[in-house]
Amino acid sequence: MRIIDFKETKCTHCYKCVRYCDVKAIMIRDGRAEIIEDKCVLCGHCLHVCPQSAKTMASDLDAVRYYLRRGEKTVVSLAPAYMGFFRGVTLGQIHEAFRRLGFADVRETAEGAAAVTREYAQLLKEGTMENIITTCCPSVNDLIEIYYPQLVPYMAPVVSPMVAHGRMLKKEYGADTKVVFVGPCIAKKKESADPRNARSIDAVLNFNDIQRWMEEEGIDISQCEDLPFAHLDPGVNKMYPITSGVIQSVLSTRESEDGYRKFHIHGTKNCIDFCESMMAGEITGSFIEMNMCEGGCINGSAPLKREVSRFCVKIAMEDQIPREAAEKETLEKMLEEVTLEKKFADHSTQDPMPTEEQIREILAKTGKFTPEDELNCGACGYYTCRDKAIAVFQHKAELNMCIPYLHDKAESLANLVMETSPNLVLIVDREMKILEYSAVGEKFFGRTREEAMQMYLFEFFDPADFQWVYSTHQSIRGKKMHFPEYQLSVMMNVVYVAKRDVVLATMIDISEQERAAKEEYEKKISTVELAHEVIRKQMTVAQEIAGLLGETAAETKITLMDLCDSLLEENAETREGKAGKAKE
Repeated sequence: MRIIDFKETKCTHCYKCVRYCDVKAIMIRDGRAEIIEDKCVLCGHCLHVCPQSAKTMASDLDAVRYYLRRGEKTVVSLAPAYMGFFRGVTLGQIHEAFRRLGFADVRETAEGAAAVTREYAQLLKEGTMENIITTCCPSVNDLIEIYYPQLVPYMAPVVSPMVAHGRMLKKEYGADTKVVFVGPCIAKKKESADPRNARSIDAVLNFNDIQRWMEEEGIDISQCEDLPFAHLDPGVNKMYPITSGVIQSVLSTRESEDGYRKFHIHGTKNCIDFCESMMAGEITGSFIEMNMCEGGCINGSAPLKREVSRFCVKIAMEDQIPREAAEKETLEKMLEEVTLEKKFADHSTQDPMPTEEQIREILAKTGKFTPEDELNCGACGYYTCRDKAIAVFQHKAELNMCIPYLHDKAESLANLVMETSPNLVLIVDREMKILEYSAVGEKFFGRTREEAMQMYLFEFFDPADFQWVYSTHQSIRGKKMHFPEYQLSVMMNVVYVAKRDVVLATMIDISEQERAAKEEYEKKISTVELAHEVIRKQMTVAQEIAGLLGETAAETKITLMDLCDSLLEENAETREGKAGKAKE
């Protein structure tokens, strides 16, 4: 039965709930908390301390509304702690407000407390138990059954006032009546579902549920009619919610002349310490009122929106509540055929325990090689480093929950980067004050890290690009920058880091590449100029050759023409000679 749940989007790497869980019933998985249900005693500490409101309580409000919509007879069992929540109104006005919501009746859970008081008085009178631990608080009952089962024989075999009242109401109004408990305790939800309680209670609401519901319905209790409230007056039993309230109720019966020492314990740590003391055999012949909440039920395990402190409520209750017992005959009549017995049992679970060697191996993974390395700082939520190592072995905790180890690891990695990176890492704030400056900066700008951390960026070069990034929150990527005064060329990336409100830059030294590129460029220019010179010379030669060739060709042409003309003349003379001879 899941009663406390988590909003995963809000719960991450906090561990505050683990620190405040005295029984360590919370495991961490993937950085998020999860309740270990069979170990949780529902003390409510995790709900109160969660800084992100990541934990939520399951509510029976929809179920109760469903009962009323179906027309089922539904009766409220109102815990006495209402006196600390509904201020400045009468019980009769509260009665009327609940009736407007649709409830058939409102009764005080203190009626059940009167019945439980009668059972406690009888146990004291019989005197057969070495010690008697009250069993009104379901969280205390779980603490003993789960973590101190050897003390179960000392638990009073009596149901809580809530369960007693549920049985009394079902007898009075009918077995089909729905009984809704309204109070400040989240552990009552688990108790109501306990099979040993035979569904005496059908639903559990806390005061916040009721307040929200009444606001939705537009009900102002202070404006409600003061209806008569003519049921059994529980008398002193209304004091059950405050420390020593059970003891005062028992003493009021005047049947408690016995040999038991009587005292009260409240608060989780005190209850645990007391159980340890009892386990050691240090407590005998005592009647012990135990309550998990500091100051009793008026403080409540459910986070409530109060207007006054529990101290103010305690004073008011002690002033207003009479020290008289409930009317005996009326009570006896209400308890006819109602059984109040409850058997408690060993509900402990055994977790696997690591060997000493396994503990040392786990500790070594977080840099703890000797006892001196174990800081026992409690940042992970566990009291000691060994406790946390055991929890890791049991899969309740994760290695990376060790904050000092992660800090040292991150710092060492950061230092490694800052000391060995060939690229300059530079961080400045809005004033251009240098916040970080890696070791290579001395090579870049001739300033050591210690010197640079006392300077401003404008003392090195024009910070215009950095100021632009800071004001626009836009990045500059892959920009070449040249610093002739430092004989330096860099490839620069500049970004704005919103979470820290700073500007971060990385500079890659490209001076050698730039020099090589310049030399290559100059070489290319020289080659081009040489090529132009060669071409020029070739053109000159070509032109000279062309000129010479032109003159030679003309002379050749004249010579050849003269030769042709000469040959033609000779050929003509020859033909004429032959023709003359023929005539002869």
